[in-house]
Amino acid sequence: MPRLFIAVPIPVKMKDKLLSLKLNIPGARWVDRDQLHLTLKFIGEVKDQSLNDIRDNLSEILMEKFLLKIKGVGFFPPGNSPKVLWAGLEKQPELTRLRNKIDTNLNSLGIKRGGGKFRPHITLARLKSSNISRVLEFLKVNNPFLTELFQVKEFSLYSSRLYPDGAVHSLEAVYPLVKSINN
Repeated sequence: MPRLFIAVPIPVKMKDKLLSLKLNIPGARWVDRDQLHLTLKFIGEVKDQSLNDIRDNLSEILMEKFLLKIKGVGFFPPGNSPKVLWAGLEKQPELTRLRNKIDTNLNSLGIKRGGGKFRPHITLARLKSSNISRVLEFLKVNNPFLTELFQVKEFSLYSSRLYPDGAVHSLEAVYPLVKSINN
């Protein structure tokens, strides 16, 4: 059974900027260029028939293109044992609106809304027993990180397979956003 998630792909130019943040942190496994994305919803494992229903359901979402800006860095969870380094996003109501539309549509298929508050981020690295002082150094050096605006033109459905070296994502479907809903 495939594990599914929905994400906004990151433009190549932004990926280059994100990769420039790499710092030597023992225990960090940095995300590969082609795996960088902004997760909107993690669905989890589904049956093959459900995959087809999800594909069809997401195609019904109609929304205009919008702009985003990557801003700042941080880690999860808070405290002295970080597990994930991430880049944040400047607050953008349209991103939350897209996430809410996805949740509403998938809820009609019995897929529950995500628990907790939506915290948009781009995972940069997964950490295993990383020294908190090195992580704090990463934050200090990179916290002023800010990109120019980029246009969100689409969102995508991905499947993910887990391997010892990490997950491998495969594109299942692309859902273009429109220039204007009124056109």
